[in-house]
Amino acid sequence: MPTAPPIRLVLVEDHAMVAEAIGMALARTPDIDVVAKAGSIAGALADTSRCQPDVVVLDRRLPDGDGILAIEQLSALAPRARVLVLTAEATASVAARVVAAGGAGLVVKSSRLGDLESAVREVAAGGVVFAPGLLPGVLARLTGRAGHVGSALTARERETLLLLAEGASTYEISERMGVTRNTARNHVQHVLEKLGARSKLEAVAFARRDGLLD
Repeated sequence: MPTAPPIRLVLVEDHAMVAEAIGMALARTPDIDVVAKAGSIAGALADTSRCQPDVVVLDRRLPDGDGILAIEQLSALAPRARVLVLTAEATASVAARVVAAGGAGLVVKSSRLGDLESAVREVAAGGVVFAPGLLPGVLARLTGRAGHVGSALTARERETLLLLAEGASTYEISERMGVTRNTARNHVQHVLEKLGARSKLEAVAFARRDGLLD
């Protein structure tokens, strides 16, 4: 019986030490061939177009943007490629964004390298990889059972989001809401987490995209 060709993989990770560790681990597996490494979205697009991989392991946070926003472009450049997102935080909102963008899975960076290898094989075979605890939230968001993306925001968090959209600083938020700076900071952090954003500006951008500020 002929041996199946190795899984051709493009690795996209901007932290050199992390990329080296992942690359070395994957290089030891005979059924996975790392054909290119990139440290940015621009590099990922170029390498994916050139190499036509089976799998793209894509860091979510890259110097030139949010990796999730690049999934559609990557898929257009290499239609057979499955995109597996690496993230420091695995929440239902982030996972839902990955699925909605056409991604095949989400792997937490703190996972064992063996888990990453298994995830690569799974998505290459046509499967999807998400932590079991995330699936109910992902399905709820994608089918509408959870309502609007912002339905998980509390009244105070919605108020915080509106103030962020006005350009208010954490200090100004605390003053206008009549809470301590620590409480205001916590509200801001919760808004970012629930929207799957990494900065205040990104949270506002996602909120505008999803109609939360209409």
